[in-house]
Parts: sequence; structure tokens; C-alpha cells
Amino acid sequence: MKKILFLLVSIFLIMNFMVGCNNKNLSKPNDIKEFTFFGAITGRELNKTNVIQSIIAEKIGAKCTEKWLTNQTAEEAIGMMIASDEYPDFVSASTGHAQMLKANAYIPIDLYWDKYPNIKNFLTEAQWNKVRSKDGHIYIIPQFGITNGKDTRKIHNDQAFWIQTRVLKWAGYPVIKTLDQYFDLIERYLKAHPINQNGTENIGFEILCEDWKYYCLENPPFFLDGYPNDGCCIVDPETQTALDYNTTDTAKQYFNKLNTLYKKGIVDPECFTLNYQQYIQKLSQGRVLGMVDQYWNFRQADDAIKAQKLYDCTYVPLGITITEDVVEKYHTKSTLDVSNGLGITKSCKDIDGALKFINDLLSEEIQTLRFWGQKDVDYLVDEKGFFYRTEEMRRNAVDIDYRASHLCFYSYFPRLEGMSLDGINTWSPEDQQNEFLDGLIPEIKECLDAYGAKTYIEMLNPATENAPWFPMWSYSNTFTSETDYGRAKIQMDEIKQEYLPKVIMAEDFELAWEEYMNMYNEKVDIEAYLNELTAEVKRRIKIENDTDYTKPTPYF
Repeated sequence: MKKILFLLVSIFLIMNFMVGCNNKNLSKPNDIKEFTFFGAITGRELNKTNVIQSIIAEKIGAKCTEKWLTNQTAEEAIGMMIASDEYPDFVSASTGHAQMLKANAYIPIDLYWDKYPNIKNFLTEAQWNKVRSKDGHIYIIPQFGITNGKDTRKIHNDQAFWIQTRVLKWAGYPVIKTLDQYFDLIERYLKAHPINQNGTENIGFEILCEDWKYYCLENPPFFLDGYPNDGCCIVDPETQTALDYNTTDTAKQYFNKLNTLYKKGIVDPECFTLNYQQYIQKLSQGRVLGMVDQYWNFRQADDAIKAQKLYDCTYVPLGITITEDVVEKYHTKSTLDVSNGLGITKSCKDIDGALKFINDLLSEEIQTLRFWGQKDVDYLVDEKGFFYRTEEMRRNAVDIDYRASHLCFYSYFPRLEGMSLDGINTWSPEDQQNEFLDGLIPEIKECLDAYGAKTYIEMLNPATENAPWFPMWSYSNTFTSETDYGRAKIQMDEIKQEYLPKVIMAEDFELAWEEYMNMYNEKVDIEAYLNELTAEVKRRIKIENDTDYTKPTPYF
């Protein structure tokens, strides 16, 4: 009896062992490493069963759960992490980057990257030197502005005065170059069409003022004067010195204009209390006729407009200046942002696995999955090897629910722009010539044709060569309160965020502007601030003259 019982137990254990082995072989996801990421920017989380994320995980043996900023500023979210001394595996800290560096929260990537050529060769040595910290190490990988081959962009992803196509069509597609022409058109259209097609009130001009995105409010003056987006200052190309754009005659003229429009009800009276999601919601309803913003920041609203088939409410960029004789410089060549990027934190238990994950995401096959999706589901390939999409595939690509359940961009992990390594296609569908043209909705195409443009970019002046110091915001973003110029920047930002709304809403603009300037000049050590920026201009010029920036052919 004991022998029979022993035999039965043995058989049971063997069968369970075999089933366990078989399940282990079949359940490949159990072998997939799982990492965590936090981006100190707004974003949308993927569904847990996201299709492309699962395919990528099967191919490279790893996946990453992404979390984004909610109901906090970047500095607050990063500050809480630092206080707890606990971090996800990856962090893209946005304006909290300086805090992360100060807290020694990142591991030095350059100590490990020899085994990961896709990472090491993502930038040239000269470009990596721009990213290198004062201790000689590299702690972050810039994610954007790295172009392979030629610049293939069709969409202006940067800042502009945007306007709905229906407004331009209503006016017969007039030439709009100046600030007065832009707002005159919006005012006339709003008077003729106070109510939107869905029964809600149209909004003439919207302004986003929340947190660091208040650039939508404060930096148009330097664009109006014909300067590119250095962000923190304007740089005189002749003297190569940093100048303050906040106190120029154009700045006063611009905010005086907004004051007048606010009193007329053309500027949204709720704009100064809107958070980012409320701002996006208003744009998504097709109600907002115009605004100043960067396309990447409101693209989800533009996608939502298209998904609702509100096609005449889509936006095109205009290069508005203060007077017609000023040459606008809204569109610039791709720019490497060395002030921010993706870091691997000291909490990561598998540094080599994390680096391998990034390295694999930069491969040709995986980048195609990230940005084009699944072959024969999200795109097709013709007999010449060109990628293209059907109308249904294009609709899916902008559908919020489809993106959450199916597409996986890993958008704040490093990526290449421009041409794919196959030499035929572009990394992004939106940059593919045939795909871009075939995907244009009739309202956009009609508008572009009316202005002799084939792409959004051609609505603006062509990009010229970037100055050696451009962009200066990549330096000012590293300022902290530990320096006099860093404190000056903090004080400057706080004063502008407090006083510019007051100036725009004031009954007496001149009195409000005088109060603002008095406070600005009294509290901000503008000399220390501009001197430091000028020194950085000179340093970058020297680096440019001393270093060869030719990018080698990447090997992936």
C-alpha cells in the first residue's frame, strides 16, 4: 500500500513539474523584464494589453510602464521623489532636471555604454560633450532633434501664431503677416460667427498660462521682432550679447494689444485660470480660433478635432511679426536639447537591462514598430518598399482609444528623426512625402494651396542655419537658486506669471504696465542674468569653432 501511495505521489509531482516546465516555455512574458518610467510632463498611459508594446516586449525581452505628471508641477513631482530617495527606473524630469542632477539621482551612462553601440553612437562625440556634466560624466540621453540623413519634417512642430482654416477661408485666404492683421481677422470672424457649429460660443484667442507652459503667454515679443526661439533671451547677432525681450517696445505693444482684446471679449476671460487639460479640452471642441503655442503641446487637441470630423477647425501656423518689414524666424532646423533627456536612476536594479532596453528601442525594426506600428495592420508596403496607410489606418492613428490600446511610441525614450536606415522611408509617417500628401484633409489642402504651400512648414519662412549659441533655453533651463543669475531667472518668472495677467486684465494699461516694470526692475538682477547668458553665447561660439560637428554614419 505504501509503495502504491509513493508511486502515485511521485507521478503527481513529476506531472506537475512537467506542466510547470511546459508553461514556462509557453509563457514567454514571464521572462520579460519590466521597467518603470516617469515623465514630468503630461501624457496618456497605455492600456495594459497594448498590442505594439507586447510585440516589442516579445522581440526584445523587456517592456516599460510609463507614468506621467498629474495635478503637480514638474518641480513638485521630482521634489517628492528626491525627498523619498526612491525613483522609477527611468526619469525624464523636464524642468526638474537640475533637481535630479543636484540629488545625484542618475547613474553615469558613459561608464556602461561601450556594450550598447546604438546609445554610444546616437550622438557624435562633440554632441555628447555638450551633454557632459561638469564632473565629466553623461547622465542623460537627449531624446529629440537627432536627424538621420536629411530633414524630412512636413509639420511645424514649434511655436507660431496658429489660426483655424475656417477663419482664413471665410476671409478669402488673405495674406496675414502682422499682429494687427492677425487679430483684426479674428475679431471680424468672431463678430460674424459668435456661436460654434455645436452651439457653444467661439473663443477668439486662447492663452495657456499654467506652470512652465506659460511660454504661450510671455515669449511672443521676441518672435514678433524677428528672433528665433532662444527662449530665455534674444541674442544680438552683431555684438553676440544676450538682451532682455521682456522690456522692449514690442513687448509693451503686444501686451497692450492683448489688454484691448481682453476688454472686447476676444481673449478668453478664463484663460488665466485654465489648467493644461482644460485648455486642451477647449481647443478639442473646435471653439478656439487662434492661439500662440508649440504644435507638440496641443497636437492631441488637433487630433481630437480631426477624429470628430471638425475639419475646418484644424490649425495652420502663421509667422506673425510686429510690422511687415520684420523677417520672421519661427521655423528652425532640428535642435539638440542638452538641458534635458532620459536618465536611468540609482533606484534601477538592472542597469545593464535598462541600457539594453534603450539600445534595442533604437534599432531599425523597433523604431518602425514604435512610430509606424504593425505591418499590414497600421501600414502597408508597396512593391518599391514604400510605407503607406489607408484612410482607416490614418483615422486609427489619431483615435485616442486606438492609440492607448494598440500603438506604443515610447515617446520620451530616444529616437531618430529624418530618414530610416532603409534609405526609403522616414521614421515617422507624418514625414513621409506620399503619406503626408495622401493624408491631408481637404480643408487643410485647400488652405495650403491658397498660400502656395505644400506642407505646414512652407506656411513659414524656410529655416536658416542655427547660430552657434542656439537655443539659449537649453542653458537657462539648468539654472538653480544657488547662483545670482539663477535666482534672477526664478524671480523673473515669478513676476511675469503674477503681473502679465494683471496687465492684460487692467482697466488702465499704462498704470499696470508701469507697476509691472517697476517691480521687474526692482526685484530682478537682470545684469547678472544677461551677463551669464552672454558668457554662454561666447562659450558656445568657441566650442563651435574648435570642434568638428560632422555626424558619423550611425550603426544600429
